[in-house]
Amino acid sequence: MLARLAHLIARKRWYVIGAWIVLTLFGGFAAGQVSKRWFQSFSIPGKSAYESDQRTFQTFHTGIRPPNVVVFHTNGDATSSDAIKQAMNRAAAASPGSRSSSYFSTGNPMYVSKDKHTTFLEVYPAGQSTFDSTSGATKMRDAAARGLPAGITVNVTGHDALEEASTHGDTGGPGVLLEAVVGGVGALIILFFVFGTLPAVLMPIVVAVAAILNTFTLVWILTYITDVSIIVQFLIALVGLGVAIDYALLMIFRFRDELREGEDVETALVQTMTHAGRSVIVSGSTVAVGLLSLIILPLPFIRSMGIGGMLIPTVSVIAAITLLPAMLAVLGTRINSVRLLPKRFVDSGHPEDGAWGRWARFVNRRPVVVAATGLVIVAILAGIGTQLNPNESELKNFPGTGTAIAGRQMLADSGISPGVMKPFQILVQNGGDADAIAQRVSKVDGITGASAPNGADWRKGGDSIVEAFPAIDGAASNIQDVVDRANRVLNGTNATLGGTPAVDRDFIHAVYGNFPYVLAFVVILTLILLARAFRSIVLPIKAAILNLISLAAAFGIIVFIFQQGHGSGLWNIEATQAITAWIPLMIFAFLFGLSMDYEVFMLTRMREAYDETGSTEKAIELGLARTGKLVTSAALILMFAFLVLSSSPGFEIKEFAIGLAAGIIFDATVIRALLVPALMRLLGNANWWMPSWAETVLFLKPKRLPEPARESSS
Repeated sequence: MLARLAHLIARKRWYVIGAWIVLTLFGGFAAGQVSKRWFQSFSIPGKSAYESDQRTFQTFHTGIRPPNVVVFHTNGDATSSDAIKQAMNRAAAASPGSRSSSYFSTGNPMYVSKDKHTTFLEVYPAGQSTFDSTSGATKMRDAAARGLPAGITVNVTGHDALEEASTHGDTGGPGVLLEAVVGGVGALIILFFVFGTLPAVLMPIVVAVAAILNTFTLVWILTYITDVSIIVQFLIALVGLGVAIDYALLMIFRFRDELREGEDVETALVQTMTHAGRSVIVSGSTVAVGLLSLIILPLPFIRSMGIGGMLIPTVSVIAAITLLPAMLAVLGTRINSVRLLPKRFVDSGHPEDGAWGRWARFVNRRPVVVAATGLVIVAILAGIGTQLNPNESELKNFPGTGTAIAGRQMLADSGISPGVMKPFQILVQNGGDADAIAQRVSKVDGITGASAPNGADWRKGGDSIVEAFPAIDGAASNIQDVVDRANRVLNGTNATLGGTPAVDRDFIHAVYGNFPYVLAFVVILTLILLARAFRSIVLPIKAAILNLISLAAAFGIIVFIFQQGHGSGLWNIEATQAITAWIPLMIFAFLFGLSMDYEVFMLTRMREAYDETGSTEKAIELGLARTGKLVTSAALILMFAFLVLSSSPGFEIKEFAIGLAAGIIFDATVIRALLVPALMRLLGNANWWMPSWAETVLFLKPKRLPEPARESSS
C-alpha cells in the first residue's frame, strides 16, 4: 500500500505540494480564528468541593478564585486603627464585585496576629478563573496605601498574586512566539550539522510548519464540536515542531541511504515509504495513543488536551508520508546539493564503519557490562523518582519579588497561618445556621478559626458562607487530614466544604485515582501496535518496560532538581518540595509516546537487518549503527525546544520543560544507546519470538523467517 502511495505521489507531486500550500495558508488563518475559541475553565465535575464552589459562585458571583490577602502591619494596635479600616475599604473597592472579610467586618480575632500588630483583609475577586485572569494585587495595594499614615505598612499577597510573582518576576523569560522562533533556529543549527546540505536542512522545517498550521485548522473545527483547552495551543507548537522534524529526519535519512546505494529517485522513494514510512506510522500511532489516554481522566480540560493533542502526531504523520515524499520526488538527487559543510563532514553513508558501528560492536562484545552500567544509572534516578510528591507547592516556596512576596513574609513574621491565603469556604444552604456551623468548624483540629460574616456578600436568601482558615498551607502534606475532619463535622448538615485546598485535593484524586486506567490503556494499545509492527511478543514487552523505567528516571531528574532544589538556582527557584500535580501526568503522556518513537526507529532497522541476515548480533550492529545518529539528532532537536520552553515565565512551566528535555536526552542515550542493544544481545533469538496463537489474535499472516545464524559466544 505504501509502495503504491509512493508511486502515486511521485507522479502527482506538484498537485500534492500545491494542495499542502493551500491547506497550510488556510491553517495560518485558522490559527488566528481558534485563538478566540479556547476553553479556559479548569472544572472537576462531580467532585464535592468543586461543586460546592460552583453553587457558591451561582449565588454570590464569587468563590471560584482564591482570595487576595491585604496585610497591614503597625507598631500599635491594628484593631483600633481607623486608618487601616479605611484602607481596607479602599482595597476592597479596587476589586469591583468582590466579597471581603476582616476583623472590622466580623469582630473575629482570627484576622489579627497575637500581638495585634498585624491584621489582614480577605478579598474574593468576582468572576471565573481563566488562563489570563490577573489578581489585581498591585492595584489593590496602591489603593490601600493611598493616604495611609507613616508607620503602617501594607502589602497584598495570596495564591494568585504569588503565582504572578513567580511568573513575572526574576524567573520571567521570552514570550511563546519568540520561544517558537528560537526553537526553530535551534533545530536549523542541529539539522545543519546532521545533513550538511541546504535542501535536507530546510525540508524538515517545512514539514513542521505545515503540520503545525494544519493541526490548528483541525482544532478550530474541533472547537465547534467540543470545548478545547487553551493549553492545546502550546502542545501544538511544542510537540508539532518535535515530532514533525523527527519523522522528516527518518524519511530523509532513508531516502539518502537509498540514493547512495545506487537506486533511481522513484525506487529510492518507494523504499523510503515502504520502510521509513511504515516506521513513521507506527511511531505516530504510539505518540497519539499516549496523548489520547488523557481522555480517560474525568477532567474536561485534560480530556480536550488528549483529543487535541492526538491530532498533532496524526497530522505530522500525514505530512511526512505525503508532503515530504512529494518534495523528495521534486528534488531527487539535488537533496545532496548546496553543501554547507566541508565535504569530509558530510555524511557519506556506511554508518557501520563509523562511531556508531564501533559502539554497536562493543555492545555486542560486552553486553553485560553495558547493561549493568545503564541499569545502575536508571536505578539511581528511578529511586529518586519514587520520592515524587505530585502536589501544588506550598506558597512559601513560590519564587519571585514584589508586594505578594513581601505580604507573605509579613504574615509569616507575625505568626499568622499560611492557610489564610488558601482558606476553606463552607456553603450553608436551605436556611442552615451559619453561626452554628462556624462554631463547629472552628473546633476542628487543624483549623485556626471560622467566621460567618454578615452582609449581602455573605448571606443571600437561605444561603450563607462560612470562612475557615487551616492552620497549615493548603498544599501541606497533611492537609487531607484536615479536609477529612472538616467533612466529618459537616456530615448531616446543610453545609458543604469548598475552597482552594479542598478543590486541589479533588483534582489530585481525580487525576491519580484514575491514573492506573490511563497506564493500562497506553501500555496495552502500545503492546498491540508494536507486536503487529515487529512480529514479536518479546520486543514490545521490553520496549514498554524500558519506557516506564525511562519515565521513572525522568521523574527522578525533576525531583532532584526542583523538588529537592539541587541546581534549581539556575532558574532562580528554591526547592519546591513538590512537583505541581499536572506535570507528572503530562510528562507521562508526552514522553511515553516520544521516547517510543526512538524505539520504533531502532527496532524497525534491527528487524529489517534480522530478516536479511538471520543474526541477532548483526541486526543489533546494523540497526544501531544506522539509527544512532538519527535518534540522537532527533533527541537533541526536541531537547533544545524544551530547554527554550524552560525560559518561559513561571516555575511550573520550567519544571515541565526541564522534565521533558532531560527525559528525552536520557532516553536517547542511556535507554536507547545502552540498555536496548545490550538487553537485545543478552536475549538473543528470543527477541523475535511470536507464538502462533499471538499471530492469530493479532491477525498476522504466518511469515517464514530465515534460519538464525549461530550467535557469537563472546
